[in-house]
Amino acid sequence: MTLPNSQLLSVDKLSSVFSSTSATYKFYWFLAILELVDEGNTHILKRNLFSRMISNSWYTVNYFHVSFGKQDLIQDSVKRILEIEGLTINENKNIINEVLENTGKIDTIRILNHFDKNVPHWFISSWFSGNRNEIYARSENFDLGCIYRLEKDFIEINPMWVSYLQSNSKILKDFYYWNLALFLQKRNLNVPDIPNKISKSIARSSLVKQTNEYWKLFFNELGSIECIFTNSKLIFDEKKYALDHFVPHAFVSHDLIWNLIPIDKKFNSTKRDKLPSVNKYFDKFYNLQKIAFDIVKNHNSKNKYLDEYLTIFPNLDEGYEFDYLRYKETIQPLITIASNNGFSFMKD
Repeated sequence: MTLPNSQLLSVDKLSSVFSSTSATYKFYWFLAILELVDEGNTHILKRNLFSRMISNSWYTVNYFHVSFGKQDLIQDSVKRILEIEGLTINENKNIINEVLENTGKIDTIRILNHFDKNVPHWFISSWFSGNRNEIYARSENFDLGCIYRLEKDFIEINPMWVSYLQSNSKILKDFYYWNLALFLQKRNLNVPDIPNKISKSIARSSLVKQTNEYWKLFFNELGSIECIFTNSKLIFDEKKYALDHFVPHAFVSHDLIWNLIPIDKKFNSTKRDKLPSVNKYFDKFYNLQKIAFDIVKNHNSKNKYLDEYLTIFPNLDEGYEFDYLRYKETIQPLITIASNNGFSFMKD
């Protein structure tokens, strides 16, 4: 990805900041700078930058369970701060920033200050070679047109760079996003939808259409559904059910019908993003899906949600069977990979 050129600035140096990195620090440090410069800041406390590094990686770590790699301390830091500060997984980003910028808890402060060891000076190592002290000294007068100068507790953005950073903020954030997505994808080869797990919040789309245009046909045909987890009887008009992602939404990051089933609403609120046991629940899940598919297809073979099964059964529209083994071979690896990435299993 090419950054906007400037005859006055060393854009080539900025373009190379992510060329050799073994952790996510530089990515989140750069995004924090862009956000705070967008807000009109040029004299920026390191504490505020470190806080943004945590808040910007919050959902990716806590909700989506994306792995940052063994050398990366941001992942562990986010999880520890979640517990130390008593915050929630879905905490508002602005609240996270406010808490971290003002906390007096020694453990949190120690975690944030740890990033000062390498991140601020290594980010501008494209402009300077040398050790920490040498880079700090050379940045003092914005030597070689570096993007900022370093002080003990803050950085100051080079006045020559301010306009460039603000006017090209969208492109620069795309540059961060694109490079971070490539970095994380290499470390999460089998995890779906990595780019969206970097940028989006945990807000989820409504499942009303899937309910009314697909599963309602099932209810109308059979009258009720037995919850595969609780065995309770679910009736459409009683509204005591909720559509559940068999493999958690936080992992698959989609609402495709082949992963959705109605379950007991109370149980759904406790299941959350826990993983079901394939050995215990897949057969029930498959049978429910198979019956629903047959009912909907007989009712309306053009129902748009039937097409979503083609990701599992590419030849389904040519008369091929709703194959049990093929379905299980799709679900089982997803559950295994999700477990390996930190998702917990349901407790019986």
